[in-house]
Amino acid sequence: MSAADLTPPEAARWAARSGLLLPHERHSAVAATADHIHSVVSVLRELDFSDTPPSAAYCAGGEQHDAAV
Repeated sequence: MSAADLTPPEAARWAARSGLLLPHERHSAVAATADHIHSVVSVLRELDFSDTPPSAAYCAGGEQHDAAV
């Protein structure tokens, strides 16, 4: 387990801070799920989106559809 991993007591503390009372038997599962989500998001943060225009540049309905086969 790395230093960045969320421990079950920390998961319970963060849940309590959010107003969620977490049963003791769920602490480990919530910590594991939070760690998994964190690992997925950290991979997404490494992606380079410099060529991607901002969402405001998208114009819905502006596409031309060609039905020719």
